[in-house]
Amino acid sequence: MWAFPALAVLAGAAITFQASMNARLGVLLKNPVLATAIAFLFACFFTLLFMLINQRQLPVYADIRSIPTYLWFGGILSAFGVGSYYYLIPKMGVGSMMSFALSGQLILAIIAGHFGWFEQPITPKVIIGIFAMVLGINLINGGTRNVY
Repeated sequence: MWAFPALAVLAGAAITFQASMNARLGVLLKNPVLATAIAFLFACFFTLLFMLINQRQLPVYADIRSIPTYLWFGGILSAFGVGSYYYLIPKMGVGSMMSFALSGQLILAIIAGHFGWFEQPITPKVIIGIFAMVLGINLINGGTRNVY
């Protein structure tokens, strides 16, 4: 019961740690876009290595062909998101950046769920949760005056 939430927390911690490392790489290289490219290059290498080690069965051509074209372009959103992290962390600090990023993720997840992407409607309880989260982000960051 607790394994999935624990793994999710570890995944979030890993994202924060890698974003901080790669933001620093971007600062040292004086180029957050290059840091993003390097991060994706290493991510691709290790993902392919993991896939080869754990390969069970590759999809058949008919399965690949049936995938809607737009689904192949999710990497654009990944590059934008990751590149934005690397650009903003040195300017905002890792805590502020990650708290705002998490807010964006949660708000979009709630909206997507409400409109049927994940079959979860927005309820008064969810709205209270959103406001509590935004208040918490404001408290974490000490108000917006320290963010910029």
